[in-house]
Formats: sequence, C-alpha cells, structure tokens
Amino acid sequence: MNKLLAALIVTSFASIATAQTAATPAVPATPAVVKAQTSADKNTAKAVDAEVKTGAKADAMVVKADAKATEKKADANSDAAKDKAAAKAKVAKAEPKDKAKADAKADMVGAKADAAATKTAIKADATVEKAKVEAGAEKSLAKANTAGVKAEGKAEVKAAVAK
Repeated sequence: MNKLLAALIVTSFASIATAQTAATPAVPATPAVVKAQTSADKNTAKAVDAEVKTGAKADAMVVKADAKATEKKADANSDAAKDKAAAKAKVAKAEPKDKAKADAKADMVGAKADAAATKTAIKADATVEKAKVEAGAEKSLAKANTAGVKAEGKAEVKAAVAK
C-alpha cells in the first residue's frame, strides 16, 4: 500500500512538474537550454523521489514507535494487574484478625502498581510524540530540499536561455 501511495505521489509530482514546464513561455530550444532543462527535470525527479522515501521512512518510524509504546503500556498494565492479584490473594489467605491490615496493604500495592503503569504510559506516549515531531521535521526538510532543487533547476534553465 505504501509503495502504491509513493508511486502515485511521485507520478503526481512528475505530472505537475511537466505541466509547469509546458506552461513556461516558449524558450528557444538551443542545446544548452535543452541540456539545462533535462538536468533540472532529472534533479527534480530525484529530489521528489528522495522526499517520498523520507516521508515513508518517517511514517514507518512513527508506526514503530506507536507499536512499541502500545506494547509497553500493555506490559505495564499486565504487571499492575498481577501485583494487584497477588496482593488480593494474600488478603484472602490472611487470618480474620489480620484481614483489615492485609486489605489496606493490598490497596497500597494496587495504588503503587497503578501509578507505575500510568508513569510508563506517559513516558511511552511522550516517546511517540517525540517520534511524530522528528518525522514531521524530516518531512519538512525533505520538502524544502525538493523546493530548493526545483528553484535551482529553474535558475539553470533561465541562465542557459540568457546565454
């Protein structure tokens, strides 16, 4: 699915680039202009391809971080449930005179387990948010690079026309 999406994006960028060059005013087709235009188109295609690859890689990084965070949260909740169950089992085994004390201790163990699970969930969510921010930054840098390459190509063609 990602490859299909990437191919569609690359194709749309290529068709936009072609449409933009077709809309450019008539330029004399000297060998220097043709060479500059070809070079600019090739560099733009490479930049667009790199941008798509960077975006896909960044998205994969976010998905991986999210899966890892979900796993950590599930493990923390499982550990908390085990701790609570063990504490409740001790309450059940306690003698009648010690039940109140054991029940209070079980509540404390449960509260500590819940707090630990919550802390783990917060840290895991923060890691995911950090991955999302980094992915967004990588995508923005790739987009800026593509825009720079396109501008360089236009400048090269303009310089070739001026010669």
